[in-house]
Amino acid sequence: MKLLKRVEQHFAASLEAKQRTLAMIGPRIVQAAEVLAERLRCGGKILVCGNGGSAADAQHFAAELVNRFEMERPGLAAIALTTDSSTLTSIANDYAFEQVFARQLRALGRPGDMLLAISTSGHSPNVLAAMAAAQELGVMTVALTGRDGGKMAEQLKADDLELRVSATATARIQETHILIMHCLCDLIDQRLFNSP
Repeated sequence: MKLLKRVEQHFAASLEAKQRTLAMIGPRIVQAAEVLAERLRCGGKILVCGNGGSAADAQHFAAELVNRFEMERPGLAAIALTTDSSTLTSIANDYAFEQVFARQLRALGRPGDMLLAISTSGHSPNVLAAMAAAQELGVMTVALTGRDGGKMAEQLKADDLELRVSATATARIQETHILIMHCLCDLIDQRLFNSP
């Protein structure tokens, strides 16, 4: 029963984090989805990056767009900058690990594209470098963060958007990031393929 109690505590904490986050940023999630959908409609692409669990989330989000989420529709242009091991290791070896996303962004990003930057702490140096590269290119950033937003929140420009999870525990932030990304996928699909 002691272990079941821990499971119940995890579920309760996850639900609480999601409800708090919805209350704080629900409209901003809609705003981010509308901007992402409009960029895709106009021929832009979404470039996604993050480390560790956030790297997995980046790949998850890109896959939902390129393949499909819950409705049949054409694939949408998204690239996870976390997946090409030859590119990642060559950049890390020749330059620095801090540049693994920024260098790809400079090669692949164009004005009209979007960067989805994911970090639970908001302090990941390579994600911050990607945001700086995006700003140089005129690429808008949507930042998924947690806690106090970290350095990412400080680095955002006026046109950028932050979707900050109202939690401090990494697990709760990651769980809520996944929910936010599913919301974004659903709203993008609705905006592009189901609008009246």
